[in-house]
Amino acid sequence: MNNQRHPKSLAIVLCSLGLLLGSLASSAWAIHIDLQPPGQREFVRDMAHMITPEDKKKIQEICDKLLTDKATPIIVITIESMAKYGGEGMRIETFATLLFDQWGIGHQTINGKEWNTGIMLLVSRDDRKARIELGGGWGRREDELCRQIMDEQIVPRFKQGDFSAGILAGVESLDKMARKLELPAAPVPWWSYAIWIGFFGLAIFTAVSLYRRGSSGWAWLFWGVVFAVIGTILYQMASNRGGGGGGFSGGSFGGGSSGGGGATGSW
Repeated sequence: MNNQRHPKSLAIVLCSLGLLLGSLASSAWAIHIDLQPPGQREFVRDMAHMITPEDKKKIQEICDKLLTDKATPIIVITIESMAKYGGEGMRIETFATLLFDQWGIGHQTINGKEWNTGIMLLVSRDDRKARIELGGGWGRREDELCRQIMDEQIVPRFKQGDFSAGILAGVESLDKMARKLELPAAPVPWWSYAIWIGFFGLAIFTAVSLYRRGSSGWAWLFWGVVFAVIGTILYQMASNRGGGGGGFSGGSFGGGSSGGGGATGSW
């Protein structure tokens, strides 16, 4: 008799646990962050007063052009602490995800195409935490770039107490990431000297070739190929910068959702 009741009892227990976990998950995602977004093309909410007026203007100009060119908004938000806005005891990754989805940063689709490329840079001053949160359209492809931006551009300046410069540098780098351009240079690594040695060697090769063979030497052919490659790359970069069709005229918020990864930093 007991053996017959055991499977039924186990099923009831598992069902109850499932309902409990579902209820807890629903409660967690129902948390409301007590923050209003900036206007559709304002891009910045500096609640913690960490950004100078000059840098704020630069950030807004960068973000406005990116939104027009690529339909990709960058939203910058600074807060005093997560606890002040309903996130007491919360990890910054969770806080950023909730806020991103609550505001609906970016657009799920544009002209019938999947889009969702919104970007948020969140800085919590007293928690000494920062987070780059990406919309789901990014996938997880840019995680490494976000980590590089956080570690090389934002956190080092924060550690020096220059929060405004760190936020501006972060936005400039995120703009380049969104345009698929090279990020600003990090500190010069040791192997860069090998590159200079290589260029010095090429200079000697060119000089010797021109001296011995003149215009019929290999140097002309070599540099012709090099400049052709460089020209092609520059043309493609210029083509990728344009927004096409007059650019995107919409705002920053259109029902976008998080899920594209990002990076967290602390100082």
